Amino acid sequence: MKQPLPQRMYLLCWDGDKRRLDPASVLVRGPLLRAAAVAELTLGGLLQDLDGKAGRTPQAVRTPDDPFLAQVLDGVPPDRPRRWSSVLDRDWHRAEAEVRDQLAAAGVLSLDRRRALGLFPVRRVTVTDSGRARELRERVRNAALGGHDPAGVAIEDTSLALFAANGDVHTVFTPKERRTHRKAFRAIADHVDTVLPGLRKGLIWSVAARRSAAAA
Repeated sequence: MKQPLPQRMYLLCWDGDKRRLDPASVLVRGPLLRAAAVAELTLGGLLQDLDGKAGRTPQAVRTPDDPFLAQVLDGVPPDRPRRWSSVLDRDWHRAEAEVRDQLAAAGVLSLDRRRALGLFPVRRVTVTDSGRARELRERVRNAALGGHDPAGVAIEDTSLALFAANGDVHTVFTPKERRTHRKAFRAIADHVDTVLPGLRKGLIWSVAARRSAAAA
């Protein structure tokens, strides 16, 4: 069974060579995970674009089985569409821990809890099946760098590729690759905007807000 998109987004941030999470995207990992959840909810027919805002569909009376997806959906009231960026920003600081703990409970990764210098609590994350994580990364990279028509690639993979590029996830694409393949990323962005209208712009705003707040 395929993992939900937020869990796949988290695994894309894992650096199998250095055995750690990507430090470049740490500030924006919460919005990235929530963007992946919104993408899954939209593709699943539970969210839709209503005049530039995220709104529930009539099918959204059912609650997703995945608790993180259910929480993200719960942030969009049935009678009040929200700005896409607001949906991504809501509880962004809790998203990483929630998705990480889901993966740990499923045995996909292990958590080593300890104290640095005997004082500060830290968690060391280790993906238990590094081969599976590597396969996911290569599939998402191929969606952007393989020379394909984005319409012929699974929308889940093109969406994750776009999120990784917008969030500067260096474990997926290096800055040089993003510069070299600007045309391919533009084509992916145009396709994702057609299938998931409003989400990319909301993510760009949310990522900028997180980075600006950290720099202030």
